[in-house]
Amino acid sequence: MNSGSLWQQAFARLPDYLSQHVLLSVTALGLGLAISLPLALLSVRSRLLRGPMLAFASVVQTIPGLALLALFYPLLLALSAFTKSAVGFSVPALGFLPALMALTMYSMLPVLRNTITGLAGIDPTVMMAARGVGMTQWQSLWIVELPLATPIIIAGIRTAAVWVIGTATLSTPVGQTSLGNYIFTGLQTENWVFVFFGCVAAATLALVIDRLLALVQDGLVSRSHWRLRLAFTGLAAVIAASLFPMFALTDNTVVVGTKSFGEQYILGALIQDRLRDTGIASTRRDGLGSSVIFEALSANDVDVYVDYSGTIWTNEMHRTDIPGRKAVLDQTAAWLMRTHGIRMAGALGFENAYALAMRADKAKALRVNSIADLAAYAPQMKIGGDFEIFGRPEWHALIKAYGLKFRVQRQYQANFMYRALMSGDVDVITAFSSDGRIAQYGLKLLTDPKGALPPYDAILLVSPRYAHDTSFLSALRPLVGALNLKTMQQANLLVDRSIDKQSPFQVGLMLSNTIGR
Repeated sequence: MNSGSLWQQAFARLPDYLSQHVLLSVTALGLGLAISLPLALLSVRSRLLRGPMLAFASVVQTIPGLALLALFYPLLLALSAFTKSAVGFSVPALGFLPALMALTMYSMLPVLRNTITGLAGIDPTVMMAARGVGMTQWQSLWIVELPLATPIIIAGIRTAAVWVIGTATLSTPVGQTSLGNYIFTGLQTENWVFVFFGCVAAATLALVIDRLLALVQDGLVSRSHWRLRLAFTGLAAVIAASLFPMFALTDNTVVVGTKSFGEQYILGALIQDRLRDTGIASTRRDGLGSSVIFEALSANDVDVYVDYSGTIWTNEMHRTDIPGRKAVLDQTAAWLMRTHGIRMAGALGFENAYALAMRADKAKALRVNSIADLAAYAPQMKIGGDFEIFGRPEWHALIKAYGLKFRVQRQYQANFMYRALMSGDVDVITAFSSDGRIAQYGLKLLTDPKGALPPYDAILLVSPRYAHDTSFLSALRPLVGALNLKTMQQANLLVDRSIDKQSPFQVGLMLSNTIGR
């Protein structure tokens, strides 16, 4: 795929990604200021409060941004369950709210620290003079101390703004659209144009906001009204222009969700194209984790996405038995509707199963054909997996069934996992049966004689909001049974290969054109 087309796609997504990023960043910064400034003012007058406040804000900064975002998910999930049972409505545990809470906390330290430092550093003789002319403690604070400390306070706000804008790119995995969607999608599909575009867009936004805040700082210090007017006009213009595309989305815009790998991006584009054909407007929420996207669907934050029967069977239903492929599909469909109001619109026609894979030459040399054969060599081997597998029930089922114990376990982004196997960095990987790189690299898939792994049919799931919408379900119906394993492997390879690489969007449209209208 030529770089010109990739740049066009990147620019096409900019209005949506930028507006969501700006909304999140501005709201988090505003909330952070509303909390931090009063706390800082109180802390200046109270040493007992000052120490704990700065310590708390400092501890928050030591937590990696992505981890802090993820920590709010289980907390909000518990709160959602409580509010649902207590007052009849649930608090959203995904998307905007967890990202907002994490970024608000991230913004607090520089504002707290700079405000306290600025006020504490004022010459005591100035404060004595203020008292000498009859000012109260609070009059001295508002009329004398704050104006003198303003340059340092604004510097803290500038630092907080840059931190928030940068950290907001990490909100994609918890379901919040941002400029980070470029980066996460680009890393998964090795689309370096997207990665570069996302980084530059976030850096440019941070730079523009920082320079406008610097103009505010200069205007306050020099008491220049025209600079202040110019700065606030510029801030308002940037925010308004960024948020404008959000108002184009109507309440009935369908949200198509995807997980964080190439096949999902392809299928997301395919679903969008089918909806577009029937006049249904849609937007995307990409790069979500398995549990996150399922909860988003249950809460109507996502309206449709493709999952895999084995994932629902093990992760959500917590089933360990494997009654057969058809029984798994039937029981999964019934459970989804009964417990969550989610409709399984049907299976797409192919299976993307977890499987252990080795280089064919090494498997042949060791005479390893099955996972049972592998068990004897595992203690001397290194295994690579994706970011989820080693924490999933399927992995524990494999260990229990075959007694697997590897010398080293490593985790990779999916593309790099295959390369690690071919380079010898690992001996075995947890592959995906619909991945085109299995054939490309001539890998040996090991059989599962004990049937420890469930079937993984690709299934269309529809949110409770649209579960009984006949026109919506009719738009998706042509996809049911339309894709076989070979077709999906070929589609995935078009995205994953290094030469003549295609974008998931292009491949999704190509698949759509092969399916009857």
